[in-house]
Amino acid sequence: MQDNTSRFDKACEQSPFLSLHVKTREFLKEKSDFYFFSFSQIRQLMTAAVDLQMWDLDIKTLWQDKASNKESLKNFFEKYEQIKNTPKEYLFVKAPKQNKKLEFLSVDKDILGFGKCPVASFKTRCCNLLTLDVIEGCAYGCSYCSIQTFYGSKISLNKDFASKLSQIKLDPSKIYHIGTGQSSDSLMLGDKEGILEALIEFARKNPNAILEFKSKSDNVGYLLKADMPSNIICTFSLNPQIVIDNEEHFTAPLNKRIQSAKRLSENGVLIGFHFHPMIYFNNWKEEYEKIATELLNTFEPKSVALVSMGALTFTKPVLKQIRAKADNSRILQMPFVDINGKFSYPMHIKEEMFGTLYKMFTTWHKDVFFYLCMEDESLWKSVFGFEYKSNEIFEDAMKKAYMYKVSIK
Repeated sequence: MQDNTSRFDKACEQSPFLSLHVKTREFLKEKSDFYFFSFSQIRQLMTAAVDLQMWDLDIKTLWQDKASNKESLKNFFEKYEQIKNTPKEYLFVKAPKQNKKLEFLSVDKDILGFGKCPVASFKTRCCNLLTLDVIEGCAYGCSYCSIQTFYGSKISLNKDFASKLSQIKLDPSKIYHIGTGQSSDSLMLGDKEGILEALIEFARKNPNAILEFKSKSDNVGYLLKADMPSNIICTFSLNPQIVIDNEEHFTAPLNKRIQSAKRLSENGVLIGFHFHPMIYFNNWKEEYEKIATELLNTFEPKSVALVSMGALTFTKPVLKQIRAKADNSRILQMPFVDINGKFSYPMHIKEEMFGTLYKMFTTWHKDVFFYLCMEDESLWKSVFGFEYKSNEIFEDAMKKAYMYKVSIK
């Protein structure tokens, strides 16, 4: 018994055990003592129990005692996998746990974070976006967020940002595509500490740079008053409102994101939309079609630079962080496959989602640049009917399409 207790205690240290309700912990300890589960089996059970708890289910309702350790586990995990692989259903909104108090810091770094996209990979078709870390950390509570893994509850702004930004020298003979929404939300803080003012001036002084602000907010007041150069693109991440309610806490509602894009577009600002991450749930087709229809009825394609698509994708550290928080969320109720070292939907689900959404925008195909973000190159042909042979060719096509839209502005 002592050996099994030690094994259980060790498994608790390396799993999200403390995220579980007390009665669930007691139940797992009881079954572990009775069946003499191995270290690996205990960890697997704890992980499944946390997932079920996040999905508002109790491991005890799925458990049936069988004659042996092996039979009991097999019976349980068959039920767990069946639930996991069934398209999630959002019947009502579950409020998240109260976020930790956010800490705003003013830090003094020698240089700004400026370089290649942190998730760029030769294993996926990548646009080679350059990223500018204006803010590090995010105040929003998206259940699937990877930023939380890197920055936790701290939000950092670099002291003397404008001065350091002015020191970045770009080659005037090259075209650059630079995004500010990888380490935080581009518009979340507005012009706090003069960050938007400095970025607008940077874009004005570097007309060969396409500067992209990516956001889930409706905080566009400063941009509407500013003299915006044509090489700034404001893009908005979109999902059905039921997904926003359940998985994108504290962000702007869908209608306000679209309304903000409309106001910017009416002010002559280029806009774009990211369906990333697309989420597979029971009536996803109808919900994404509603968004596509609204965009088609609201915007002229000449004012839209891009539409991107991408699926939920997780690294092991992000999965660990989500389970440690154990918020009310169905985000992990999905079939997982290992694709290029990350966990995401099987290819056939991705192909169905991307292909269906792309067809909804048929009237925009010739005038708007569509692409898949961080997805396997094999999907391009089946979704779009064409493919880029390399990341460099993809990057060049994107920049040319954006610069053409900039030029006609």
